Amino acid sequence: MKAPLTFSLLLGLFLSSCTKSSRTESPDVIATTTMIADMVRVIAGEDVSVGALMRPGVDPHLYKASPADVSKLNQAKVIFYNGLLLEGKMEDLFERLAGDGKAVHAVSDSVPESRRLARQDTEGHPDPHIWGDARLWASTVDDVVAQLSATFPDHKEDFEGRGEGYKVDLETLHRWAEKRVAEIPEDRRKLVTSHDAFAYFGKACGLEVVGVQGISTAADPSVADRTRMVDFIKANGITAIFVESSVNKALIEQIATDADVSVGGELFSDAMGEPGDVRTVNGDSYDVGTYIGMLKHNVNAIVEALR
Repeated sequence: MKAPLTFSLLLGLFLSSCTKSSRTESPDVIATTTMIADMVRVIAGEDVSVGALMRPGVDPHLYKASPADVSKLNQAKVIFYNGLLLEGKMEDLFERLAGDGKAVHAVSDSVPESRRLARQDTEGHPDPHIWGDARLWASTVDDVVAQLSATFPDHKEDFEGRGEGYKVDLETLHRWAEKRVAEIPEDRRKLVTSHDAFAYFGKACGLEVVGVQGISTAADPSVADRTRMVDFIKANGITAIFVESSVNKALIEQIATDADVSVGGELFSDAMGEPGDVRTVNGDSYDVGTYIGMLKHNVNAIVEALR
């Protein structure tokens, strides 16, 4: 006959269960977008638990924090967000949390003003889509390392080592993207997408980028905007345009029909793909649920459609 469990053992099992459950539901670090969460996970490794508020395919321009999100943010030890009004509907929340003493950091703060792109449709406000340029994205790594190290000093050397390795990976990615885009004839290096999320990407890789909408998806494009885009496509002999994973596809599909061009594929703009979704192009396999895999997918899709 088995001996009955003592009260102290039962209490220990209960507390252990609660701790594991709490850790699963409330990570030590919370990031807003999938791109930021992926970078922080690479740097944090297994030392710190990292969670993302937004899922693949979610538009951060329109995202509103749920009560569950607010609870996670309140419990997190560190919060990373993009800034530059990407998470426009959450800015006040981040300011309040920072005012309460929470460690809240915008990764875009580490991007020099001279490297920020201003857009006319936002009265000169910087374009927030900084992850489009792998080198620029790499410039935010040191700040993430510093913020994690300040909160979890026992793992400082590990964070620094993984951060340096990730910067090397991003530099390699940038050089690969440049070489791949160079396969497109110069007169065809024009990228038309749903909204203006690829300006940094275009500048880094040598593409002229035109979005039907501005840098935010909050406002619907007018009939005049759509007409101008159709005229631009025809005038420049563009043969393919692209939908985005986090933006309604109907607009681009209608413009493609009106301009008599094909939809070249789906690009990941404001969110990565599903983790574990592995694609293979030219013998190179990559997971579009990672930042590196996402950017590789976008480059390959653009090159294959435009060249």
